Amino acid sequence: MSETTPNVPDRPALDGLDAKWADQWEQAGVYRFEAPGDRAAVFSIDTPPPTVSGSLHVGHVFSYTHTDIIARFQRMRGKHVFYPMGWDDNGLPTERRVQNYYGVRCEPSLPYDPDFTAPEPVMKKGERPVQSISRRNFVELCEQLTAEDEKAFEETWRHLGLSVDWSRTYTTIGRYAQRVSQRAFLRLLHKSEAYQAEAPTLWDVGFRTAVAQAELEDREHAGAWHRVSFHKHDGTPVHIETTRPELLPACVALIAHPDDERYQDLFGQTVTSPVFGVEVPVVAHPAAEMERGAGIAMCCTFGDLTDVQWWRELKLPTRTIIGRDGRILAEPPAGLDGEQGRKAYAELAGATVHTARERVVGMLRESGDLDGEPKKTVRPVKFYEKGDKPLEIVSSRQWFIRSIAHQDEMLRRGEELRWHPTYMKARYDDWVRGLNGDWLVSRQRFFGVPFPVWYPVDASGEPDYNAPILPDEAALPIDPSSDVPPGYTEDQRGKAGGFVGDPDIMDTWATSSLTPQIVCGWEEDPELFAQTFPMDLRPQAHDIIRTWLFATVLRAQLESDTLPWYHAALSGWILDPDRKKMSKSKGNVVTPLGLLEQFSPDAVRYWAANGRPGTDTAFDQGQMKIGRRLATKLLNASKFALSFPEPAEGASITETLDHAMLSALDDVVRQATEALEAFEYTTALERIERFFWFFCDDYLELIKQRAYDEDGGAATQSARLALRKALSSLQRLFAPFLPYCTEEAWSWWHTDSVHTAAWPTAESAEAAKAEVITLASTAISAIRKAKSDAKRSMRSPVEIVRVQGPAGQVETLNAIGADLRAAGNIEALEFTPDGEDLRIEVHLADA
Repeated sequence: MSETTPNVPDRPALDGLDAKWADQWEQAGVYRFEAPGDRAAVFSIDTPPPTVSGSLHVGHVFSYTHTDIIARFQRMRGKHVFYPMGWDDNGLPTERRVQNYYGVRCEPSLPYDPDFTAPEPVMKKGERPVQSISRRNFVELCEQLTAEDEKAFEETWRHLGLSVDWSRTYTTIGRYAQRVSQRAFLRLLHKSEAYQAEAPTLWDVGFRTAVAQAELEDREHAGAWHRVSFHKHDGTPVHIETTRPELLPACVALIAHPDDERYQDLFGQTVTSPVFGVEVPVVAHPAAEMERGAGIAMCCTFGDLTDVQWWRELKLPTRTIIGRDGRILAEPPAGLDGEQGRKAYAELAGATVHTARERVVGMLRESGDLDGEPKKTVRPVKFYEKGDKPLEIVSSRQWFIRSIAHQDEMLRRGEELRWHPTYMKARYDDWVRGLNGDWLVSRQRFFGVPFPVWYPVDASGEPDYNAPILPDEAALPIDPSSDVPPGYTEDQRGKAGGFVGDPDIMDTWATSSLTPQIVCGWEEDPELFAQTFPMDLRPQAHDIIRTWLFATVLRAQLESDTLPWYHAALSGWILDPDRKKMSKSKGNVVTPLGLLEQFSPDAVRYWAANGRPGTDTAFDQGQMKIGRRLATKLLNASKFALSFPEPAEGASITETLDHAMLSALDDVVRQATEALEAFEYTTALERIERFFWFFCDDYLELIKQRAYDEDGGAATQSARLALRKALSSLQRLFAPFLPYCTEEAWSWWHTDSVHTAAWPTAESAEAAKAEVITLASTAISAIRKAKSDAKRSMRSPVEIVRVQGPAGQVETLNAIGADLRAAGNIEALEFTPDGEDLRIEVHLADA
């Protein structure tokens, strides 16, 4: 630390500090990472790349502040902090934003228009017809809009004071990230850890894309139970209950529990479906619920995941009727051969699921196969987390990464990872144990990392999916929709004897799960990779343990046989006043820029730091007001402490109160250090803040007269030295939390940055003399109270203060009597050892 003669402004203020210091930090490269050549000297952070689809909200500020506190602490502890920032700019949210913003729709069949210009933004929905554009033009619009959003995001982060190395930003759609993603995919493919399969797939009909298990959420959905009659050969009805009567033409079996006595004589027999007249078997399966409805259920291909389980395990036929657009397919499925059934199906063809349901119910009423009226119900239904329609299950060709085969390895890695807070590990374990399929990583969208695969086209014009054409890694990244595989020419695209490109893109998590490899230079910068990977910390929200955290652990395991990081720190959600999660989809978010302007970045960071790891926290502007008061007080207290003359050369701590204050501060340093090393930033802040207010409210008042004394004796030098020592430690302790006001106050008497200064260390191994501090506060508080009750000025004189109590306490207060007398303007102090309880009598001088 390079101290200099204090140069303190007349009127310190918070406003404007962010602009002043953010520019200076950038120009000086304060946060730039310089590889030290030693992995042990590095602290590397796998920063979450925020989704670039609009604006940041206060929840981002909350969790990213937590990470920044740890980064700043580690930097002050002497670590070379590797703290890059990325932008997650591919995927469905970005596509939806571009569609809505420009009023466009991607139509892959259209040719690329090199002269296309971006339309004017849509100001009001429906103000003009939606414009169809080519995939390449659509991707260019996505890139254009996300680039603008990224600038706004970076401005907000800089405003907040994130100590990120801005020279190391990346995007999940950039060519570098694409190269890493495609290389990792090809290696998994060569090891048979990635594969393609035609299988029942959860499908969002709104986005028209497949959805992975990790992206599901249950939502309460209104429906109705319909009691429907199938028929035995003798015409006797067999009643089933279903909420999806529109799937009757997709029914392939009726299923009951093997122990259900009601259906023993039916197992192995067939029944006929109503309206459509298809003969289906009655079979047993232990997953059937005897207590639910009639105890016997339709198995349709496909209504839900149980249908998929039954279909797969019982080797049932497939009768698909719902297309990828959520409408009933034009052609009836195989097995629906009767004239009456085909005629009924024709009335459904092309209809939405909802319309088809109404029509089937009408047909059932007409045929007499609807027993009673539908009974309304509300039940949990699977939705895509970003979708607004219930998911369907369609059969489609998709790419998967094996995860089921690695469950035991994933659980073992979960044991090795250090979780903060520790109870979050249970969520990870539950997710891994509950996996019911491999990870589906393909999406039928446009703006994302393409699968680097082509397929030869046979003589009949059909792609041969069993003989994929793969590029050399040196050629990556490639886009099979525009690039040509080795040995072919562009004019052979889509023709017999030629080739076609894989039309799908990777799920955004398939790229985001590689953020450690992307930022650490995997296969690109071996020296950087060796010094930063495995990384030290993954900070993230607890609700994406099942997606981002699990997927990243899986990818590191499959590629490197290691964990991607040593620690995972989980943040909670921000809750609105109704205790509901703040999110863009719920429309209850608060954007941060207004808060940063109104309260200051330090004040907003203070509020964020009061949210404990993993704990949901209420949005509270009251806490921001407290944070602003704290930051302002730090500036004013620093100015006051620096207003005293510098301690003389050779000055030492001689006075009891000074010794006690510094000893207590040593305890604070130890406790804050221990808490921050355990990622318990809230605990650290609480301890630092509590001491700071004692320092300001009591200690400064008690010693200021002694520090002002012009005689400059040993007691005065002790006070001045203690003030400088305490101020130095307090400014550094607060620096990770309140970076702007601490940098400002530090700059008044140092030539370096507080954020590169050494973290304070405890100077004394002795336990703090807590009693001295406590008694000093008790005594000065009693004197203030007496004056306040009498409505006197705090500087009004006190005739006498009588202190009585246990001998040890009286002796301690006697030792700091001079400071008490000066601070309270006391004419006489009497100390009498007497009794077990401390009593302080204050007699004010006559007014």
